[in-house]
Amino acid sequence: MKRKSHLITALFFSLIFLTTTGFTVVGHRGDPTKYPEETIQSDDSAFNSGADYVELDLHLSSDGELVVSHDDDLFRVTHTHAIVSQNTWQALSQLTYDNGEHVLSLAELFEHYQKKPDTKFILETKIDHSIDSSYELEDKIAATIKKYHMEKRVMIHSFSAASLFHFREIMPDAYLILIVGSLKRMNFSNLPQVNAVNVSSDLILNHSWLIHWLHQLNKQVFVWTEMDESPELWHWLINKNIDGVVTNFPSTGFKYKLAKEGTHKYDIHRKGLYFGNKKAATMMNPYVRIKRKKFVYPGQKLEVSYGVRAHNQLYYQIDNQTFISAEFVTLDLKPQDVAPYQDKQVIARPQKEVALYRYPENQAKTKKKMPLNQLYRIYNFNGSPKSMWLKTSLGWVKVRDILFYGFFDETSWKNYHNLPRMSRYPNIALTQYQPLQAPRELTFTQKIKLAAQLN
Repeated sequence: MKRKSHLITALFFSLIFLTTTGFTVVGHRGDPTKYPEETIQSDDSAFNSGADYVELDLHLSSDGELVVSHDDDLFRVTHTHAIVSQNTWQALSQLTYDNGEHVLSLAELFEHYQKKPDTKFILETKIDHSIDSSYELEDKIAATIKKYHMEKRVMIHSFSAASLFHFREIMPDAYLILIVGSLKRMNFSNLPQVNAVNVSSDLILNHSWLIHWLHQLNKQVFVWTEMDESPELWHWLINKNIDGVVTNFPSTGFKYKLAKEGTHKYDIHRKGLYFGNKKAATMMNPYVRIKRKKFVYPGQKLEVSYGVRAHNQLYYQIDNQTFISAEFVTLDLKPQDVAPYQDKQVIARPQKEVALYRYPENQAKTKKKMPLNQLYRIYNFNGSPKSMWLKTSLGWVKVRDILFYGFFDETSWKNYHNLPRMSRYPNIALTQYQPLQAPRELTFTQKIKLAAQLN
């Protein structure tokens, strides 16, 4: 009877969640196209980009610490072969990502975000109970959630039905999501235990009745996919009656959430910077776009209060009745991130078609290409250290598509090596410029030795 009561309670909260929220944006491992996945910097970026939740994965170290990582082998993200389950937490915590952050434990993550109530998480249990019959992972997750009072800010999802069944026992009111990639996974043994289903987009594409059927069973429907920023894919997704998307591009997900809700203006309240080398005009109203005699100047720091989407373009409000196109303002780059590249030119990578963009976002792609074997000056920077954009006279290009062309003198080379790994782009056409040095004056003894060699 007690178990039935808990299930009814969970169903009640599921219905409230279903009717009081709409299109939920989940940052898959944070904001992985901008910053190293599952780091604080990546999580912050996802939240700042409009994600309602950040999705993270959990393993156990050899001494029982909850480690935040998708892979059991950390080589892909830390460049060091270290199996989480075979190493102690002390050893794992010494490993760093490309941005300099060390591998996180769940306790460290919760401690960092504990006093930031708007930050919420979906935790995935990385376990196969047909191999590991222990429930130590689930028990420790539950204990950590309770220790940091995160019960109302956490949902749990997993491919493992056994894992979710155990959570229903130890955390009866937890919000549980079953991850599925086939219809066989959605049966009446699994579904009564969970609040929602995280479905492969391929399943929805091939079985259009699935969303309605799950909603009839009072289950929310999240969608996961090898998500890109194709407008066709996003339009298709949001026109379905889905409840959330798990995406590598939370800013794009947020953009479509606003479009679906008919919202145009939203809070940002972050500091920005203009890296352009010419003054940029502002406007009073992004909908009319009449330029003002008020400008933003190179190197100027800005307070961005709101974002507004108009004409399928993003604008930032930087003062009272003062707006500017978001292409002129970066929220993620710092002066040291661009210092080594500022005085360089760029050239298309050999044997590569370099796409041109109207603005520094993937959905602003044009049909034009950068000509080969021509140098172009850099006029502006945008994006993030891991995913940088450059403005040329032709339009915006992605850093990964070009080569930097120019001498790296001692200062720029030092700036380059002082960058964290994720900001050090290896696509440089020319190596370090070594200035000529005057020959050293030989001592009398050295002159005698040299004369003896010549004889």
